[in-house]
Amino acid sequence: MKRILVTGGAGFIGSCFIRQVLADGETRILNLDKLTYAGNLDSLATVAGSSHYEFHQADVADSEAVSGTIARFRPDAIVHFAAESHVDRSIDGPAEFVRTNVLGTFELLDAARHYWGQLSSSARDNWRFLHISTDEVYGSLGPEGRFTEQTRYAPNSPYSASKAAADHFARAYHHTFGLPVLTTNCSNNYGPYQFPEKLIPLVILNALEGKPLPVYGSGQNVRDWIYVEDHCRALQAVLERGRPGEVYNIGGDCERTNLTVVQQICQAVDELIPELPHRPTSRLITFVQDRPGHDFRYAIDATKMRGELGWAPREDFQSGIESTVRWYRDNRRWVDRVTSGAYRRQRLGLGQIDDCETEPMT
Repeated sequence: MKRILVTGGAGFIGSCFIRQVLADGETRILNLDKLTYAGNLDSLATVAGSSHYEFHQADVADSEAVSGTIARFRPDAIVHFAAESHVDRSIDGPAEFVRTNVLGTFELLDAARHYWGQLSSSARDNWRFLHISTDEVYGSLGPEGRFTEQTRYAPNSPYSASKAAADHFARAYHHTFGLPVLTTNCSNNYGPYQFPEKLIPLVILNALEGKPLPVYGSGQNVRDWIYVEDHCRALQAVLERGRPGEVYNIGGDCERTNLTVVQQICQAVDELIPELPHRPTSRLITFVQDRPGHDFRYAIDATKMRGELGWAPREDFQSGIESTVRWYRDNRRWVDRVTSGAYRRQRLGLGQIDDCETEPMT
């Protein structure tokens, strides 16, 4: 039975990957997660009792914990999701992004290198380290073009800078030490179980509750969106068929302005919950101060994924948004539990660390 060590598996994308992989019944997974504010084991309730699943709470930047876990579990692959991932939070407090995203990735790569080096020749040949990154490392696009695997790095936020540094460490460990590393850079994810600090779940929940729907600036910034299940199917394809040392860009071929995304959410909410007293929910749209250094446009060229690995997204944006709205409508207990801590859907990312909770987005 194949053994995969997943870091950050209690997060949005990591938990989806674990649920998806365990469904085949042929893989054992150890989930190593620090359980920060965005990590929630409720997202893994459906697999928590599986004999093929194990959870270990630890910090990916803790070298002893990481090396000890690898030595005990003896994985055939490591899939590295663990990261601080919210741009606004990186503006308010960049230090934690450097610690987790840069130092944590280094510690994991270094522990993996020592473990991999002790394996037999055939085991080394089949071993893999999959590093999950973001399209934000490429910076901002103008009105034309898409990011390819050859696009130069130009990160513009502390978050994307930390992920770019992690990507460079991953590349260096392959080229210097021969570690069989694969890297993916993905566009914006959405879907069930996403922590409601991100645009789509925040807008869905506020629309359901009749609260203002915050849109940064004029709402004309463009993002390429991908349904999380499609992303995780792509990651499985990279892990199984990707070539070590290669980078694979994963995108949904689904560009939308932020304002269009919010308007489509409003339409889906109005149609799926017609009894809401505050319909139409589009009346709740509120334009707020733009994010500092807000990148204008991201778009992914996923030609390599389609051509080399035979992957393509299954969900279009309309069906994906409708599924996501239904999930948040039907899973309020999960929402209540994940937002029971300090985060109350307030505005983040204004660079005001001490006063960030005084700028409510709701």
